[in-house]
Formats: sequence, structure tokens, C-alpha cells
Amino acid sequence: MPTFFNAQAGNRRVWAIAIALLLVYIVWGTTYFAIGIAVQTMPPLLMNAIRFLCAGAIMLAVALWQGHALPTATQWRNSAVVGGCMVFLAMNLMGFAQKMGIGSGLMATVVTTMPMWLALWSRWGGERVPVTSWIGLALGVVGALLLALEGDFSATWLGALLAFGAPLCWSIGSYASRRLSLPAPAMASAAQWFTGGAMGLVVALCFEPVSALGQVSARSWAAWVYLLFFGTLVALNAYLWLLQNTSAALAGSYSFVNPAVALFVGVALGGELLTGWVYAALPLIGAALVFILYGKALSALWARRGAPVPPGGAPVR
Repeated sequence: MPTFFNAQAGNRRVWAIAIALLLVYIVWGTTYFAIGIAVQTMPPLLMNAIRFLCAGAIMLAVALWQGHALPTATQWRNSAVVGGCMVFLAMNLMGFAQKMGIGSGLMATVVTTMPMWLALWSRWGGERVPVTSWIGLALGVVGALLLALEGDFSATWLGALLAFGAPLCWSIGSYASRRLSLPAPAMASAAQWFTGGAMGLVVALCFEPVSALGQVSARSWAAWVYLLFFGTLVALNAYLWLLQNTSAALAGSYSFVNPAVALFVGVALGGELLTGWVYAALPLIGAALVFILYGKALSALWARRGAPVPPGGAPVR
């Protein structure tokens, strides 16, 4: 009977991880399209700032309704570190990089380095990162690079520097969320988003007039609402949960799956055309996921195939 219950608990965990991954893969893949619509008439810094301030306020209400206590002073500080890296620095560095002239193809490629950084921090922090995960991450980066070949690779030196800083800051924030003392998940999300949004608002007020929000179109507001509820409250919560419950490589695998999802969204909704690079890139991305998801099974299979088998006997262990 205990074995049955353990199996049931294991199945629930597998389903929870699968659902969280699908949310991050699909929803964040569609946010590229939504962000493009939102920034048509909405100042990008203010867009991110009010998005995360609103999300933080909503999650704070949810956490209090669930009975969670407010963060301690230490937990507020730790949340500010995570929110500062992921919400304030990474999001705004990406926005500034695009303003500095970096092309979409290069931006998409640079973002795929995030799980590499996260795996590296995890390894330096004492966590074991299997060889199969490194292989999967490398395949994912190559696949995303092929997808990005149909994009624009133009860049300025400053834009490229800011672009490379974005996934670096995101990976540091992701790793910090795995290591630092934080409140319960709902309260942790609220504190991280609120502090990161507040930092972003200070910077936004220095560069963008608040009066510009009065000129935002209904279409851009609709895209912003989608980013708030699905991109942040749903997908970002799923990602933060994955960071606590899966490997760094698996949690970060969204970065090379999202461009593929974004590509198909562009074809379906934006009238974009597929090129031959897609058919080379998608198998590589699929192989990357296989190495990351089933690395242990692949390693065990390889070990069994390599074990010597005596005549009429079982493999030597």
C-alpha cells in the first residue's frame, strides 16, 4: 500500500512538472507577439513597471487570502535581490538593447544562453549537472540559433552588451531564488514582482512621461492585460515553481523552446512565412528536450549497452 501511494504521489509530481513546462513553453512563446503589440503605443519601461507592480499587488492579495504572513526583513531583502535581477535588470536591459538597435535574431539567440549560465551557477554552487543536460543545452542553443537566422542580426556594441546582460541577470536571479531564504511561493512572487516593479518605475519615470499612457491604444492595452495575467501571473509563477522543483537545465529549457512557439504564432497570427531553417532547427530542439528530460534513462541505456556480456550470461555490472 505505501508503494501505491508513493507511485500516486510520483505521478502527480510528473503531471505537475509537465503542466508547468507546457505553460512556460506555450505562454512565454506567445508573449513575443503580445509585447510587439503592446509597445506599438505603450512606453516599454512603464509597460514593464506597471505590469509587475500590478502583478505583485494581485499576488500579495492572494497570499494574504491564503493566510501567508508578510515577508520578514531578510525575506524582503532576498526578494529584492531576485526581483531586481529578473524583473528590473533583465527585462529592462532587453528593452534598452532593442532601443539601441540590436536585431531580433541576435536577441533571440542571446536569450538562449540563459540556461547555460544557470547550469553553470548551479554547478559552482555544488549541484551536479549531468553531462546529458549540458549536451541538451548545447543542442538547444544551436537549434534556436538556426531559428534566429531568419531574424535580424544587426546590433550596436552597446546594444549587444546590454543584450548579453539580460540573460545573465535573469540566470543570477533564477539561481538566487533556488538558494536564498524566501517566503511561501505566492508571497515570494508578490515580493519579487513588487520590488522589481518598483525599481523599474523609478527608472521609467526618469525616461518616459506618464502622460504617454493616455495615448495607448485599446489593442496595446489588451496585449498588456494578456502579459499581466498569462505572461506573469500564470507562466512566471509556473517558472518560479519549476526552479524549486526541477533541475536548472529543465527549468531553463524554455529559452530555446519559446522561439519555436513564437515562430508558429507569427505564422498563424502575423502572416509570417517559414524558411528551410525551421526544419533543421526543430529536430535539434526536440533532441535537446530528450537529453534534458530523459538524461538519466539515456545514461543508463548507454551503460548497459557498453557493459560486456559473457557467453550465455547477463551483462557484467
